[in-house]
Amino acid sequence: QVQLVESGGGLVQAGGSLRLSCAASGRAFSTSPMGWYRQAPGKEREFVATISSSGSTKYYADSVKGRFTISRDNAKNTVYLQMSSLKPEDTAVYYCKATVNGNSNWGQGTQVTVSS
Repeated sequence: QVQLVESGGGLVQAGGSLRLSCAASGRAFSTSPMGWYRQAPGKEREFVATISSSGSTKYYADSVKGRFTISRDNAKNTVYLQMSSLKPEDTAVYYCKATVNGNSNWGQGTQVTVSS
């Protein structure tokens, strides 16, 4: 099992930047693919980005490609989501997910609000 704690959310103006962090506990982090997802009010949770355990492979949703960057530091058991050129439609609760032995482990989420 992996416990996940997200941080770094907040209120930002359109065009601004934020960096989210997700700190993980447990030895499984370095061997686990990690992902970021988000859920806006009244909408289903959606995929944002994912990164392989080594960090060599990354995938992004089309809506964030070129604006968001996912990365990880296995020495610090942390995965990051650097978000730039933020838009009001990026407003959501952002969650990180660890896939451990095929099981999904979720954090509690961090709120990102982008004002126009």
